[in-house]
Amino acid sequence: MTDDPCDACGEPVADALARTVRLTVDRSQIDAQRLCPECFADWIHRYKTEMEPDTETQQFVEEDGDADDIIID
Repeated sequence: MTDDPCDACGEPVADALARTVRLTVDRSQIDAQRLCPECFADWIHRYKTEMEPDTETQQFVEEDGDADDIIID
């Protein structure tokens, strides 16, 4: 078992705990990072935040002549 450093924070991490993130495009590897569990969790959170669509609820306002606005969620 080796304790090579995490590519993100530089702390030694045992092979059993390390996670490797690989970026491939059209079957060609673009990047690979060996991460400790904490940096891997940060990477997952960042990926999820940046890749998920905006989750804010859209609101539509209908106008009905002289009546009050109707907001539909």
